[in-house]
Amino acid sequence: MKNFQINLLFLLSLGLCALCAWQWYIQTLLHRDGETLQGIIFKQAGEIQGYTNSIKNMDTEIAGLSTRVNELKQAAMTNEQISLQQKQEISRLQGSNDILGNQIVQYKDIVEKLEARLKEASEGIAKQNDSIKLLISERDDAITKYNDSVKERNALVEKYNDLVERVKKLQAGGNSDAPKQ
Repeated sequence: MKNFQINLLFLLSLGLCALCAWQWYIQTLLHRDGETLQGIIFKQAGEIQGYTNSIKNMDTEIAGLSTRVNELKQAAMTNEQISLQQKQEISRLQGSNDILGNQIVQYKDIVEKLEARLKEASEGIAKQNDSIKLLISERDDAITKYNDSVKERNALVEKYNDLVERVKKLQAGGNSDAPKQ
């Protein structure tokens, strides 16, 4: 019987160990599932916070857009008033346009007369330019002749200076060496 109790005790210990291992395995699975659920909850809380912030931003944008719509309505009313004023101004300006059209015809006649006078003056200036060009060419010819005569005189002076030098050499050579005759 001693064996039976030892075997029973061994079996019960083994069963208890198996029960502990099984419980440990179940607890591990539950713990992992709990962490996964906590991660999902954390992620959903973050998304909810993001959606909440987005809703607040959209509420702010909607309020801003509502204000902008009101401003645009007021601007449209103001634009209508300005449009009426501009139509009145246009009709007044059309009357002024007719008067100014008549004045333009008179100014055109005056401008044509002035253009004719300018053409005459331009032709006179062209004649004066031709005269000046002729005088310049005559001046250039005179200067060329003057330069040529100066060159001739300079050449003559060089020849004279050469002759004087030769005479001086001859005189200097004749005093020391009398010319033999």
